[in-house]
Amino acid sequence: MPLAPRVTVVIPCRDDAEYLDACLTALAAQEHPADRIVVIDNASTDASAAVARRHGADVIREEQIGIWPAAARGYDEASDSADIIARLDADSRPHPDWIANLVRAFVADPGLGVLTGGAEFYGGSPLANYLGEHWYIGGGHFWIRKWLGIPLVFGSNFAMRTSLWLRVRDVVDRENATIHDDLDLTIRLRAADGVRYDPQLRMPVSARPVQTVSGLSRRVLRVVTTFAASWPEGAPWRREKTQEATDAAPAAAEWAPAGDEWTPEFGR
Repeated sequence: MPLAPRVTVVIPCRDDAEYLDACLTALAAQEHPADRIVVIDNASTDASAAVARRHGADVIREEQIGIWPAAARGYDEASDSADIIARLDADSRPHPDWIANLVRAFVADPGLGVLTGGAEFYGGSPLANYLGEHWYIGGGHFWIRKWLGIPLVFGSNFAMRTSLWLRVRDVVDRENATIHDDLDLTIRLRAADGVRYDPQLRMPVSARPVQTVSGLSRRVLRVVTTFAASWPEGAPWRREKTQEATDAAPAAAEWAPAGDEWTPEFGR
């Protein structure tokens, strides 16, 4: 039996106790349990921290409000105890095979640096759910790949090697609470990092962000804000030059599985 990678799940949370309870219940039912769950309590005033502790999660308090400050704090906390950092949001409800699928993919492919998937929206109208899955998230995957040359890393459903986070942690705009953290992370990545999108890796998430035109519009406009904050890092011509320099550099040593127990096609 090869040694399985250690998986830590990071969940940023602010005043979302009810959703967090359902998320942690789903994580407790995983076929392949997480080695550790870290909930970043982002200055919550409700029972979020108590809910997390009741489920056995480690709770880290982050006073700087914002998804990037909370998520980055979680990745930092996970980096000492994990080979793979997986990310959910409090309103995510992972399918029972979510972590098992992540582990199989990373074990099968040592060149895989980030694995991300899509969304299944719940709690909204049929139209809102459809627009969220196919226009907001689906459109984001399509256009970001066109612009950046790699898939969009979807913040509610992805995992990355800890070694990759340690490389980008000081270049992402981690203190900026006004941008999309997952898009900012995507902008800092390159094709050589092994970013893959698996359409079968789907995550049930709340339709709250897409239930109103104003809410959806704010999130779309934040895409512009994110690119503006990172410019010119997200420019295709800048990325091509950086990629050429990366290709010329010696390859870094990576964690690799022992044996051939997992299908090499998984996650490709």
